[in-house]
Amino acid sequence: MSASSAFSDEKGGSSSVGEPEYGHDPASGGIFSSDYKRHDDLKEMLDSNKDSLKLEAMKRIVAMIARGKNTSDLFPAVVKNVACKNIEVKKLVYVYLVRYAEEQQDLALLSISTFQRGLKDPNQLIRASALRVLSSIRVTIIVPIMMLAIKEAASDMSPYVRKTAAHAIPKLYSLDPEQKDQLIEVIEKLLADKTTLVAGSVVMAFEEVCPERIDLIHKNYRKLCNLLVDVEEWGQVVIINMLTRYARTQFLNPNLNECLLEEGGESTFYGSDADQDEDEDEDKKDEALSKRKPYVMDPDHRLLLRNTKPLLQSRNAAVVMAVAQLYFHLAPKAEVGVIAKALVRLLRSHSEVQYVVLQNVATMTIKRRGMFEPYLKSFYIRSTDPTQIKVLKLEVLTNLASETNISTILREFQTYIKSMDKDFVAATIQAIGRCATHIGEVRDTCLNGLVQLLSNRDELVVAESVVVIKKLLQMQPEKHSDIIKHMAKLTDNIQVPMARASILWLIGEYCEHVPKIAPDVLRKMAKTFTNEEDIVKLQIINLAAKLYLTNSKQTKLLTQYVLNLAKYDQNYDIRDRARFIRQLIVPTDKCGALSKYAKKLILALKPAPILESPFKDRDHFQLGSLSHLLNTKAGGYQELPDWPQDAPDPSVRNVEVPEWTKCSSREKRKEKKVEKPFYSDSEGESGPTESADSESDSASSSASGSEQSGSGSEESEESEERSDSDEEEEEEEEEYMSLDVLMGTISPSGSLKSYELLHRITGEGLWVEYCFSRQPFLPDPHMVAVQIQFTNSAATEAKSLRLEEAKLQSGMRVKEFPEIEVLPAGESATVVMGVDFCDSTQAANLQLCTHSRKFFVSIQPPVGELMTPSFMTENEFKKEQGQLMGMNEITEKMQLPERCQNEHAIVQRVIAAANLSRVPCGSDKEFAGRTVTSGSLVLVTVATKESGPSQLTINCEKMVIGTMLVKDILLALTQ
Repeated sequence: MSASSAFSDEKGGSSSVGEPEYGHDPASGGIFSSDYKRHDDLKEMLDSNKDSLKLEAMKRIVAMIARGKNTSDLFPAVVKNVACKNIEVKKLVYVYLVRYAEEQQDLALLSISTFQRGLKDPNQLIRASALRVLSSIRVTIIVPIMMLAIKEAASDMSPYVRKTAAHAIPKLYSLDPEQKDQLIEVIEKLLADKTTLVAGSVVMAFEEVCPERIDLIHKNYRKLCNLLVDVEEWGQVVIINMLTRYARTQFLNPNLNECLLEEGGESTFYGSDADQDEDEDEDKKDEALSKRKPYVMDPDHRLLLRNTKPLLQSRNAAVVMAVAQLYFHLAPKAEVGVIAKALVRLLRSHSEVQYVVLQNVATMTIKRRGMFEPYLKSFYIRSTDPTQIKVLKLEVLTNLASETNISTILREFQTYIKSMDKDFVAATIQAIGRCATHIGEVRDTCLNGLVQLLSNRDELVVAESVVVIKKLLQMQPEKHSDIIKHMAKLTDNIQVPMARASILWLIGEYCEHVPKIAPDVLRKMAKTFTNEEDIVKLQIINLAAKLYLTNSKQTKLLTQYVLNLAKYDQNYDIRDRARFIRQLIVPTDKCGALSKYAKKLILALKPAPILESPFKDRDHFQLGSLSHLLNTKAGGYQELPDWPQDAPDPSVRNVEVPEWTKCSSREKRKEKKVEKPFYSDSEGESGPTESADSESDSASSSASGSEQSGSGSEESEESEERSDSDEEEEEEEEEYMSLDVLMGTISPSGSLKSYELLHRITGEGLWVEYCFSRQPFLPDPHMVAVQIQFTNSAATEAKSLRLEEAKLQSGMRVKEFPEIEVLPAGESATVVMGVDFCDSTQAANLQLCTHSRKFFVSIQPPVGELMTPSFMTENEFKKEQGQLMGMNEITEKMQLPERCQNEHAIVQRVIAAANLSRVPCGSDKEFAGRTVTSGSLVLVTVATKESGPSQLTINCEKMVIGTMLVKDILLALTQ
């Protein structure tokens, strides 16, 4: 029986032994008081010769530990059974020893020889448990024994034991840091382990012991990326966080040019006084950008992004958060948006998960607001949300506010103000103030709404409104003197100190706008001065000083009265402020030089406050970390490295391939002829070396074919020709398939289906057709290449032919072709233009212009033309297909006609219907492609049967495209 079964038996209540002992005694009214007697019974059972009694005793002891009871006094009796021959007893003994080995170190040392024998046990669980107990004994005297045990376990045949060895490394390092060099050797050995069970544990040990030794990661980088999907969830989080920091040291910033442009914009703003300096700076920046090489992403950088993307669908919130922070810190700006949907999904989890996710989303929305704007409604607040969740959602909504959605957000805020949660209402009012600060168009609307709140019955709402209004009025005080007068009347009713202080500050700062009201407010405040809070008293002194300088006739005596009251106040800050103000504004014989500048000092213009998000500067902490959550550096936190200026050498990640694994020359030639297109994008561990080998082979073959070659090279050429001629017959048989099926994914221009854009009658002799060339559009790979043919069948020449945008759907873009100046009568001209259809079959509305007329035309793409071929192996196809199941899979059964029964006919019709590529060596007819705009994967499988209907399966990230594609391919195969 295993330890887990022992827990289930004890908790499930199926065991009849011992239940009354742990139950409630109805006679005594409490738990049985004989704990010592119970422990004595357990000791007797442990000393018994029967394994069944020992096993029962250990089950009870482990159950007591699980319930939080102290069983340390049983340590001597338990440790004696570590040599028991019964495997089940021994497992539970080790579970107990792991718990109490640190507390009972002296007794544990007495059995150390038994633990060492356990390291040689044939059972892997016993070996792992013995090492776990040994590493839990925190005594420096056994450090050599622990080191030897870890080294032996690192070479164990069982991956579970090697995993335990990786867990023991940080324990030994914390006990004796001088063992670091030897432990690094063990870590290096375990990093080369190819099992997923060990990967996460050894990376954790690496992070604890030697995180600065990134040279240990170089050779294992690609392996870790490829193993990532299969590692357990805890290991995935550890590996992703480590690879994030590794990538920041080894790859270039993919957003570097955008960062330089942003910095340039900021410098222009702040340096607007010196136009000449601006021009020079701009010239220097343009020069620097022109000298900088165009950015090309490192294949290893792309490998990391591609292999972590599927983990956004993980059920574990920590894994999703780890991938999200990796994309935020490493991905190009255009690709970061994929994490938004996954993070929004996590908002349906428990409140603890929501809290952490919203903290990170609030930080992301400051710099990458656009990626969360489509999910605005997901951040609306529910009445059941805890206060801390409500405040964070408010923060996100405020960060997402823009000119387009501010009206929706403000309507939502109006509802929140009616909440019974006063802290939440106060946060909502502050959010309204921030929106008004950043979006000038709604400032007056927000201000009027806040003024209406001043009549609210709740004093806390009124007080918070006053504080926010004060900050908004500082931006345009001269336009809002009526509001200042209205707020001055509130001093009789509002009792919240901060609100009273804010009103007094406003009246004092803008006393010239309310010259009649300000002295009366000072009179009222002087009466209640001794009963006010300290913060209010300080503002009364400031108000008196400002009125003394601007209206001394009415307020001279009042000011002296207030200063005299403050002179004897209990708070020393108020006494000091009164003395300072008196010496500054009241002229005397002993006045210092500062008195001359009293007005400049006290009545100086104050800049309007900038209401900023509290999450503004948190992005220097790694997202998802405890330091980011607390906004302070926590113990053990490792700083996120800065991007390097120059790209480090990528060859350090190349792994040498053993000679026996390399292909023969004949196999290499086959690879070059057939497999090269499909493996050119792969980034396995041996990819760079194999490609280098193939290049060297091709170079050597070309050299042997030159006229200047020696006799040896001629002989090798002849031998190659002979071997090639032996294969000619086989290749001729497969030539039809290899050309049409493998390489023939792009139809020749002669067989492309044409569509009429402008009829010759409507166009007055000008006839225009278009087709989809299925060639990459070089200026922008995210656009579909459309080939347009102009034919002039009129008697006169056509001039100034061009296509312009008319009313395009949201997001669509058109790359126009150069204008055709003259098209003679009877002649034709062909041009190519690019259209970004946004993965939609909606028509692109255009305007065809000539020198005398304008025609409204439209280009509507079939769904199959919105794709581009994606070359992948069968294994890659199956892996991607496994991740696009459920709602992303559409299956239809069909009856193929007789002329469409053979493989070639099926492949030809599928490729004619959709711009896809054939997957080689597949058991079924498999095709792969990606949508041109978003790069969403499209997988098509046609499974034929000798008897019965065939089956068409489409797996697509975009369900709408998959549904339309099913109809088109079904029509192509069955017509």
